[in-house]
Amino acid sequence: MAQKLLVGTQAPDFALLDADGNKVSLSDYRGRNVIVYFYPKAATPGCTTEACDFRDNLASLQGKGYDVIGISPDAQEALSSFSGDFELTFPLLSDEDHSVALAYGAWGEKLVNGEIVEGIVRSTVVLDGDAKVKLAQYQVSAQGHVQALREELGV
Repeated sequence: MAQKLLVGTQAPDFALLDADGNKVSLSDYRGRNVIVYFYPKAATPGCTTEACDFRDNLASLQGKGYDVIGISPDAQEALSSFSGDFELTFPLLSDEDHSVALAYGAWGEKLVNGEIVEGIVRSTVVLDGDAKVKLAQYQVSAQGHVQALREELGV
């Protein structure tokens, strides 16, 4: 089981490929607040709901100084299709070996269709401009999560 990040701690840096094959690093966001959310699988119902909610709320989040990054274990090609099919306008990053999910505490056991499996635990970590954890939420629900997050962040 991965160790969850705690408020006030330094977030691990990462460098992953986005849906277009470009390398994106957390350090690229130095000086900016960033919402890093982990989701299990592109184009599944819950992940689509959550991604579209982030897309639909992106302007208000960015207006309050928050960038959004989505991370999943999907291959870059799957992310490209997902991003294009749903007109997602924020980076989706490929963490195929789930090393970043592990480092962020977003990988572990979960119940799926009555079975315990290992995989991405739907999670959101909000970082400040110095990559310190402002908020860490684990096992969030796809439905209504973005609205609850906006309320918590005062957006």
